Amino acid sequence: MNKYAVYHLPDVPYAYPKDDHTLTVRLRAARGDLKKCVIRYKDRYDWTSSFYIKEMKLKESTGLFAFFEANVQLERNRYRYYFELTDQEGNLLFYDERGFRTHDLEKNEMTAFQYAYIAEADVYEQPEWHGKSVVYQIFPDRFHNGDPSINPPGTQAWGSEITAASKFGGDLQGIMDKLDYLEDLGVTVVYMTPVFPSSSNHKYNTADYFSIDPQFGSLETAKELIRKCHEKGMKVIFDAVFNHTGSDFFAFKDLLENQENSRYKDWYFADSYPVSEEKINYYTFAVGIPEMPKLNTSNPEVRDYLLNVAEFWIKDAGIDGWRLDVSDEVDHEFWRAFRKRVKAANPEAVIIGEIMHESSAFLKGDQMDSIMNYPFKGAMADFFGTRTILAEEFDDILTYNRTIYMDSVTRQMWNLVGSHDTKRFMTECGEREASMRLAAAFQFAYIGVPYIYYGDELGLSGGEEPQSRNCMIWDEKERNGDLLEFFKKLIHIRKSSKALTSGTYRTLYAKENLFMMMREHEEETILAIFNNRETPAEVTSPASGTDVLDGAEITEGNVLKMDPLSFKWIRC
Repeated sequence: MNKYAVYHLPDVPYAYPKDDHTLTVRLRAARGDLKKCVIRYKDRYDWTSSFYIKEMKLKESTGLFAFFEANVQLERNRYRYYFELTDQEGNLLFYDERGFRTHDLEKNEMTAFQYAYIAEADVYEQPEWHGKSVVYQIFPDRFHNGDPSINPPGTQAWGSEITAASKFGGDLQGIMDKLDYLEDLGVTVVYMTPVFPSSSNHKYNTADYFSIDPQFGSLETAKELIRKCHEKGMKVIFDAVFNHTGSDFFAFKDLLENQENSRYKDWYFADSYPVSEEKINYYTFAVGIPEMPKLNTSNPEVRDYLLNVAEFWIKDAGIDGWRLDVSDEVDHEFWRAFRKRVKAANPEAVIIGEIMHESSAFLKGDQMDSIMNYPFKGAMADFFGTRTILAEEFDDILTYNRTIYMDSVTRQMWNLVGSHDTKRFMTECGEREASMRLAAAFQFAYIGVPYIYYGDELGLSGGEEPQSRNCMIWDEKERNGDLLEFFKKLIHIRKSSKALTSGTYRTLYAKENLFMMMREHEEETILAIFNNRETPAEVTSPASGTDVLDGAEITEGNVLKMDPLSFKWIRC
């Protein structure tokens, strides 16, 4: 037995409450090493009864590891447990918090792992609506100009050459004017990048958190947009930056004016005095960006101010949640307080972090509901876009990404293939529309929340920012209508399928450029097969069913002839 690979910790994601009366327990081992994995468990205060015994199921496998999982229940929700491991040669070892033993630990109960108590406050309650959503991201300045009378100075002609400073006049009225389009597409969540006053076109250097930038409209316009979205069954997510402000934010302006005598000097991190935008002798976002001074969220005044912002837009404006810029650079205690304030205002509101890497420290149920799943985006770009990795590595990346979170969090990941901060996916895949379709089909079949960056459904391309922040195409003669209809079909199928919105996930096959997954629900099973080759492929169907797209009947064992860069969804 490969002892080096065996790992368990009585904490997320290896032990966590699935609900008020169920503990989910995971154990990691070397791939293919264990023939059997058993959990023995009982009440941590029961010194007389025998341990209950339950065999753990193989949940996930990567190239290196296997992850076993079981759900266990006890009347008082107080757990003491250890593991019985059998390798492929029949060798038996027992594993508890002290490590490995060759003898049964029944009489060594004090060294068992402990999950002391499932407290109601520690049970993560996921917003049920969110995992079934389809998110659509809008960069407001580039979506649609609905009110030219509020165009900012220097507004460029729609669709003209883009620079880092370009402004094109898109606004909230423009989004309202196109709600029928979004409804017809089938999206259920509208996420907008910041709409608060700011000197930039991207608005990530906030000047005022309590109003709307005049180039986008007014507070009344925002409330009307939110109301109209709700009438069409769409949720609205706002974007906020609580890591830093703009340099024209009132507190930083006071610091520049009054220096060491400013009552707001502890809102920021000054390296020396006098503080100067020319010297940039203060902590900023990234490296030396003078217009983005970093906030001190450990300061109680800063914390209270920002929590009031969070509550205001939930309660007074009616937004349905927040996407939080560079949220991994803000302290955990702030996000715990943020969650309490937001959920008190609306228990169904969602909190999404912009964290581009592994984020388990923020996703234990006490801070955020989800993140923008950039590890997913990177894997999609490498497999379907540039085709620089094969299915084995692609599957490894996604599997690891699933094992580090609670299942309820995995179901809420924003699974993007592009955003305003990255190349557009059509550019990633070298303008191959077939690859774009293949990636979208995978995105909508996979576990989590599909995420569309505005215009991807029309075939918009664009390189690194600012080129990825191009103007939406509204002239039907210029856009890819066939691709739009394809996206509509994917969205319709997903929203009508319990397997795709609520089902379990399994990788069935991942080799070279062929990938096969299964989504299962008690009422339905969807088998999805992807040929990422530029040549035809023959695949033996592991199940019988009906092709979701063309209605053809498929029999288990049949050889399916697949075109280059194609996919099949089969309802079994």
